Amino acid sequence: MAEGELDILVVGGGVVGAGTALDAATRGLATGIVEARDWASGTSSRSSKLIHGGLRYLEMLDFALVREALKERGLLLERIAPHLVKPVPFLYPLQHKGWERLYAGTGVAMYDAMSFSSGHGRGLPAHRHLTRRHALRVAPALRKDALVGALQYYDAQMDDARYVATLVRTAAEYGTLAANRARVVGFLREGERVVGARVQDLEQGGEFEVRARQVVNATGVWTDDTQGLIAERGQFHVRASKGIHLVVPKDRINSSTGLILRTEKSVLFVIPWGRHWIVGTTDTDWDLDKAHPAASSADIDYLLDHVNSVLAVPLTRDDVEGVYAGLRPLLAGESDATSKLSREHTVAHPVPGLVVIAGGKYTTYRVMAKDAVDEAVHGLDHRVADCVTEEVRLSGAEGYHALWNGRARIAQKTGLHVARVEHLLNRYGSMIDEVLALIADDSKLGDPLPAADDYLKAEIVYACTHEGARHLDDVLTRRTRISIETFDRGTLSARECAELMAPVLGWDMDQIDREVAHYEKRVEAERESQLQPDDQTADAARLGAPDIVPL
Repeated sequence: MAEGELDILVVGGGVVGAGTALDAATRGLATGIVEARDWASGTSSRSSKLIHGGLRYLEMLDFALVREALKERGLLLERIAPHLVKPVPFLYPLQHKGWERLYAGTGVAMYDAMSFSSGHGRGLPAHRHLTRRHALRVAPALRKDALVGALQYYDAQMDDARYVATLVRTAAEYGTLAANRARVVGFLREGERVVGARVQDLEQGGEFEVRARQVVNATGVWTDDTQGLIAERGQFHVRASKGIHLVVPKDRINSSTGLILRTEKSVLFVIPWGRHWIVGTTDTDWDLDKAHPAASSADIDYLLDHVNSVLAVPLTRDDVEGVYAGLRPLLAGESDATSKLSREHTVAHPVPGLVVIAGGKYTTYRVMAKDAVDEAVHGLDHRVADCVTEEVRLSGAEGYHALWNGRARIAQKTGLHVARVEHLLNRYGSMIDEVLALIADDSKLGDPLPAADDYLKAEIVYACTHEGARHLDDVLTRRTRISIETFDRGTLSARECAELMAPVLGWDMDQIDREVAHYEKRVEAERESQLQPDDQTADAARLGAPDIVPL
């Protein structure tokens, strides 16, 4: 990146930054993207993992936002990433006879109609009305007195961190230069104009000047901090809202469908997640450490109390396998309640050469990226093509359906179980051949990890060879989700994974020991924070574990 001038330098490797890099590269622009930590290590790996229109925004009469999000949901499901984005059913229990069915039913019918009218809603079944008896057959876990009937509708979900890694990889295929663990420490100026950034290599050391005709700040909850590097007051402010999620085993909630429940402040989701459920989320103001938001004991109790209000067999702390906390970047407005702040996004050009994109939601990342590049293009002195990402499939999407149809043949040929092949196809799509090639070279890589048997050893190696993983934390927390899907939080798999990564990354025994010790300290600090009564004490406990690469 430092060798010549880029057209666009994107700062921030979350979903919006990665989407912006792909948008710019597919318009023929010389593009670079830098991320201070790992891809998706902030908000974009800690979401509810839903691609959805935002049913509750209908209630706020925000029809434009819902319509836009439903169109994006359809595009992702049908064309852009069918291997990563999947339909998921939700049951909405009704608690009042008569009026509530009419009120909620009208909302869900509008939701389906808006999806269908977008031209990209044909992939999901329509909603249906259920009696109480039928609802209890679909979700036996519900208490009989918790509902008088129900509605069932469909949305979609994805593995958020995997999606971002795939976005970055797709951008790289179109020529984007991408570097993680590369932190922007200042902007280059010529008079008023921003002409690039000073980037510190946190892995190898050293500082580089990367020149670019336009810089896009896509740093989410860090937007104000990044703006501070140019000593200019931003045109808007971003507030962080903390949302925490619990992961529990599938057998703890007897249901064939996800659940959506009303709370006094927002909504609560119970989301199917492989052999688990994700229960979330909270919505509270957060002004402490942004890199490692901590879930307190009070947060966990809040979710358990609310989900247990409808479950026949309540969940306890002992049922919780994993906990994760993320920060939503909300545009600060007049409202004091974070749940009422805008999920709309805003693009600004605070000084020549610098574009800022903030706000929004995961589902509409592609629209945000388009708007950011459209704004940046005004500062380039030549005609640039229009956005084409509506047509650009992510790596692994091309040929996915054909491979899915042939999954039994792939299983027969490789000796893997069909369920294992399905798992690989839904993580890598048509790039499954690259994972299978690793196994063909070393048959031991076809074995599952003993303490996290959803994943093959080959997937750990592949994360380093093909997906930019540099540390154990990258692999256990983001390339796989072992850190939230096992009761040991990944500590029992840590050493074995580090030993698989070592030959690829050139680690010696000392580095393996360092990686494992760091990961164990991180888990210990997270567990400690989850016993604390409030945000301040939880934050202090979580900060007890240093980053493996100091920021």
